[in-house]
Amino acid sequence: MSELISRRIEPRARDLGGGFRVRRVLPFHAQRMVGPFVFFDHFGPVKYAPGEGFDVRPHPHIGLSTVTYLFEGAIEHRDSLGTDLVIRPGAVNWMTAGHGIVHSERTPAPERQTGQRMHGLQTWVALPKTHEDIPPAFVHHPADSLPEFEHKGVRMRVLAGEAFGQVSPVEFPWPILYVAFEVDAVANLILPHTLAEERAIYLVCGSATIDGETFSEGQMLVLASNADVAIRFEPGTKGVICGGAAMDGPRKLEWNFVASNQALIDEAKQDWQKSAGSGGSDRFPKVPGDRDEWIPLP
Repeated sequence: MSELISRRIEPRARDLGGGFRVRRVLPFHAQRMVGPFVFFDHFGPVKYAPGEGFDVRPHPHIGLSTVTYLFEGAIEHRDSLGTDLVIRPGAVNWMTAGHGIVHSERTPAPERQTGQRMHGLQTWVALPKTHEDIPPAFVHHPADSLPEFEHKGVRMRVLAGEAFGQVSPVEFPWPILYVAFEVDAVANLILPHTLAEERAIYLVCGSATIDGETFSEGQMLVLASNADVAIRFEPGTKGVICGGAAMDGPRKLEWNFVASNQALIDEAKQDWQKSAGSGGSDRFPKVPGDRDEWIPLP
């Protein structure tokens, strides 16, 4: 493999229940993170017939921000802050768990009635140690609020951070890079090493060639640091570039909890268990307007 690529990651299939299958890319045994990206799932494309849909029941998070980005379909997000919002393609839902939050993700009622195709990415970015315990927050960024432009024949949307002179309105307390791209015709792009200390490219569909080697859909390529990387994209290719500064130490990931030490995760597990059947707790309240459901620790 080319010296320009430090690692190639093949996704692993995971069934999250109810027939909802994902391709899990991160964490990987030899690559736990890329910048702050500690978790990376690719779901779909999947088609739901009229009357069908998916339901991710209320569940907790700590120590991270979840980032949902859709190519097709719609998801209704509800959380314990009282947020109730439908995300659609091109927009970004940025939920910061911090000390603790509970949320659910379901097919919206209109799409459940008519059916829909759904396709997208869900990623988690670890909060720096100084922000692991901040109050939870949620921000929705509509598609038209995110910088969208063409560079060297590649259409790009900056979801977080800065790329090619364009800056996302998303605020995050750590250097981050997250860019969605797609091409209609053959395009040649150079990813400069100055974009981020750690960089990876994930191919949602299509193919790309680096240093004479061709890579296809579903692969994440972690790029060598301190090297500009020339990439040739074939027509119809779509994907994301992600990364950022190396994190301030390793992270532990257990179920939906992310933390810099095990004690923080153990405390969150105990708090979640205590919230069972009690109408929620100060740390993990119920989700207003959602079903009265509770998921036990695995």
